[in-house]
Amino acid sequence: MKSNYRNIGDFIKLVDERNKGLKVTNLVGLSISKQFIKSVANIIGTDMENYKIIRKNQFACSTMQVRRDKKMPLALFNDSEPAIISQAYPVFEINDTSQLLPEYLMMWFTRSEFDREACFHAVGGVRGSLEWEDFCGMQLPIPSIEKQQEIVKEYHIIQNRITLNNQLIFKLEETAQAIYKQWFVDFEFPDENGLPYKSNGGEMEESELGEIPKGWKAGILNDVKSTTLGGDWGKDIAMDNYIREVYCVRGTDIPASSNGQKGKVPIRFILEKNLLNRKLEVSDIVTEISGGSPTQSTGRSVFISNEYLKYLNKPAICSNFCRVIKAKGNFAEYLYCTIKYLYNAGVLFTYENSSNGVKNLALEDLFNEETIVIPEFNKVKEFSQIFLSLNKLINSIGMELEKSNELKNLILSKMTTIEN
Repeated sequence: MKSNYRNIGDFIKLVDERNKGLKVTNLVGLSISKQFIKSVANIIGTDMENYKIIRKNQFACSTMQVRRDKKMPLALFNDSEPAIISQAYPVFEINDTSQLLPEYLMMWFTRSEFDREACFHAVGGVRGSLEWEDFCGMQLPIPSIEKQQEIVKEYHIIQNRITLNNQLIFKLEETAQAIYKQWFVDFEFPDENGLPYKSNGGEMEESELGEIPKGWKAGILNDVKSTTLGGDWGKDIAMDNYIREVYCVRGTDIPASSNGQKGKVPIRFILEKNLLNRKLEVSDIVTEISGGSPTQSTGRSVFISNEYLKYLNKPAICSNFCRVIKAKGNFAEYLYCTIKYLYNAGVLFTYENSSNGVKNLALEDLFNEETIVIPEFNKVKEFSQIFLSLNKLINSIGMELEKSNELKNLILSKMTTIEN
């Protein structure tokens, strides 16, 4: 162990300030992702005076179920106004911030190596609790306060860039969905004068969906779909005839892949014939058909762009818990945004069934039963161009975001080698 390593317990102390007089009303919880969140706990009949107050630069943690979750929920409170938190959470603060910065300590707590060590020390059978004394006995490097300030500043610069890029991606995705709704739900696409179509007297006609723009049709999702392909999982190493190395996009990878990132997409080895049949191509839509949760339906989808495939730099398929959807003609972008609109609206919950406790998306029922408008060709083509421009920008920012995350992790990993 290097000479500048010290026990965490040498620098912290427990704080137990109770909410006497109910002066604080902001109730927070603690997430496994090491963040404070708005509490959703049922507090009816609860004595809120017994809750702990947490203030700026104080920490809260959970020492329960560390081994089970493989993470120690722990966060630094940064708000200027105090909050209250369950008395089950230990709250602590640094004894002397001239020796150890709260932000530097929190950086150490975010390292995956810290969580692995916490799991190693965790005891208590199924729950896998971490004793407070064992937590205090864990060690970290304590360089000079000047070096800590330098490291924290560098880390915050990267973190602020990550936050900004995440916000930009969210806004761009929001813009794409807003344009889709404006054009194909509200029918306020630009008319020949650049004015919103419906509200400026655009000609409408009756259909089974109600009034739709003249020249458009009422149909079902299947009318704009060409074919659906299954996925593959292959082997984790090359063996026998499983020799074709590919990236395999899973449902859990879809959020990162939607932003043009490799994320944790695994490399698998599949049969040559399966690559020929299942290789992802530009404008494919990969949709998750198994998984979800009580609050999240199946049906998360990603639009496979040219930029994304170039970034992967090797062939890609989807897993066998997903499906590849190919659209007719120029309807790929329209179909993708329609599926995403239905997903965001919670419609896909109604097309789920369950097998052995796992939710599955009845994809065939969705495409045969869900009614949609089928716009005229020029309007679809115009929308596709707008979407592709937005998606290209999202992919570009996503790739930069991934590199920023790699840099952030590099800074965290280098903390073990820091000298005074």
